[in-house]
Amino acid sequence: MMKFVLKTLINAAAIGVAAWLVKGIDLTASDWQHKALTLVLVALVFGVVNFFVKPLVKLFSLPLFILTLGLITFVINALMLWLTSWASGKLSLDFTVTGFVPALLGSLIISLVAWGLHLVIRDED
Repeated sequence: MMKFVLKTLINAAAIGVAAWLVKGIDLTASDWQHKALTLVLVALVFGVVNFFVKPLVKLFSLPLFILTLGLITFVINALMLWLTSWASGKLSLDFTVTGFVPALLGSLIISLVAWGLHLVIRDED
């Protein structure tokens, strides 16, 4: 359970950095407490999307993985972030991604920040 909470908080921090750096990824909550709660909820939605949808998309795009030598992963990650934005809108969360290019840049930043934080913060098994 602690591992799940830690991964969710790391994803929330990574999404926060992406929202801060990329124009087109907006976190429109009013105060810092609402922003923190929104980031955690968006990280939960992002985790659900990555757990249920991403494996199916990867399976169906296996020929593209082979053809592009895995570079299609960047596009799939961007689409998962865009799907998270859509689902967040349906859940009335103040998180939006407006366009594919911000989604692509945001997914790259989220991947790098989450990877870096996972290196710094070790989760005990």
